[in-house]
Amino acid sequence: MNFVSDQLDNGSRFRALTVVDNFSRKCLAIHAGKSLKGSNVVAIMENFTADDKLLPARIKVDNGSEFISKVLDK
Repeated sequence: MNFVSDQLDNGSRFRALTVVDNFSRKCLAIHAGKSLKGSNVVAIMENFTADDKLLPARIKVDNGSEFISKVLDK
């Protein structure tokens, strides 16, 4: 799970949260927006259910400032 960012031709910046299976290299989720908060990350991860074959057993993050949030700690 990591954030990437880019810029459009008109100068607007956007960010995307990507969830990738390191083994298969399959993208399990991607969510783009102008502003992504901890609550957005939680909502995206809650979309994975226990019955879902895509449910990650472990999540690896880079410990960047994006993942420091009281919402994520819950």
